[in-house]
Amino acid sequence: MLRQEVGARRSGVAGGGPAPVPGPPSSADGPPSAPSRLLTWLARLGVPAAAFAVFQTLVGILPQNLAGEAARYCLAATAGVGVGAVVWLSAALVRARAAAAAGRGVAPPGPVASSAGSLPELMDGAYEALRRGLSVVEVPGHGPLTGWPHSLAESEPPVHPTAFGTAYGLHLLLDIAPYDGRIRAGEVAETLWRLRLPGGGWAARSQGSGARPEVTAVVLGALARAGADPRLLEAEIHSCEALLDPDHDAFGLANTYVVTNVLRGLLRAAPGSASLGGLRAVLVGGATGDPARGHHRCWGAALATGRGNPAPSAVHTARAVVTLDRAARVLGEDARQRAVREEGLRWLLAGAALPGAGAADLANCQEEVRRPGQDDPLHQELLSVRHFGAAWVARALMTDGARQVAAEGVGPAVWEAQLAAAVARVRGMQRGGVWRWDDGPMGNPVWMAYQGLSVLRRYALMSYRP
Repeated sequence: MLRQEVGARRSGVAGGGPAPVPGPPSSADGPPSAPSRLLTWLARLGVPAAAFAVFQTLVGILPQNLAGEAARYCLAATAGVGVGAVVWLSAALVRARAAAAAGRGVAPPGPVASSAGSLPELMDGAYEALRRGLSVVEVPGHGPLTGWPHSLAESEPPVHPTAFGTAYGLHLLLDIAPYDGRIRAGEVAETLWRLRLPGGGWAARSQGSGARPEVTAVVLGALARAGADPRLLEAEIHSCEALLDPDHDAFGLANTYVVTNVLRGLLRAAPGSASLGGLRAVLVGGATGDPARGHHRCWGAALATGRGNPAPSAVHTARAVVTLDRAARVLGEDARQRAVREEGLRWLLAGAALPGAGAADLANCQEEVRRPGQDDPLHQELLSVRHFGAAWVARALMTDGARQVAAEGVGPAVWEAQLAAAVARVRGMQRGGVWRWDDGPMGNPVWMAYQGLSVLRRYALMSYRP
């Protein structure tokens, strides 16, 4: 079992992205009712036109002997004025509903036009980007490799696939599920096996020749999802669990990014692993209260250890909430675990009430995970990690129970508005299914395309009303 003696680390924050528009899922969505259709129809008529039409009709149909000509005209005029008033009130009601929806950031029910393209178009664009970025190289000692480097922009000239880029490329390929076979998932999975380090496990390009648990777990999750032989996975799962020993990697176990990566990967590849309970205990114990947001518990880049609380971070809190939600579905959860997970959601939802906090929560950020070098402890190993802030917040707000947590606190309208803003930011950072971090050669990370498309697919499913 894991010991909870972990040390704190710090992170740096930078960057943001554009802020576009889309409509959120709402309990009011769906086909309009008959009264709503009537109000809309009445509102489209001009008030004078409706009143005159009723007046003219009644003058023509009322009996001629109705107490004289004046009484007939008086009754018709009264009816016309009444209908005119109803039409005016209908128009005012329709305008008030539209204004209220706009004020909450909620789009009125109905199709929303977007210049960014439909979801199928984005999926097609992502697939074409995967094809363009695919590296197929022959490496002595490894054989043919078919996969991706870190970024989709690194393929000219062909560069060696990496374990991290290829694992996320495989995840994205399985999500898109093309039928033409131009990229064969089996060849990509075989490349991941060929990229395995001599001692077992996988590592990022910058981490040297020793395996690291956060990368190994990502690869194992992709291989398990692709249907790898469980007997082949078993040895690597044991290797990953051995990397979690606090004596071996206390610095990694003190880091929220590392712990959440390993938990999610093992939940996919080894849902019966004995290490999952201990890892979840480390993550739950690493939460800390934030006085600025109602003392709700949250997470920072480093896990809280009682010797100092890290600075609260929206992206790390969202990562923890998503991971704990996934663990709850696989392992179940007790009252304390559920309370901490829901506290993380309340912390994220509380950001809407603070000036500027909503936009700051969606900003991208970057951190550095530092460890002593595996070959030379006097030197540090540095892993630069970039976080897609809006995507993680959106994923957290779309977890099971998020709407219920909002209903018990800030209200569903706040949840809808925050989710809409996060999804809008995600959508706005892509062009044709390719997500851009910056304009450099590493500016189109494969993992960013996977996370962005996953958010839009999940959001589309939540918004759909059969």
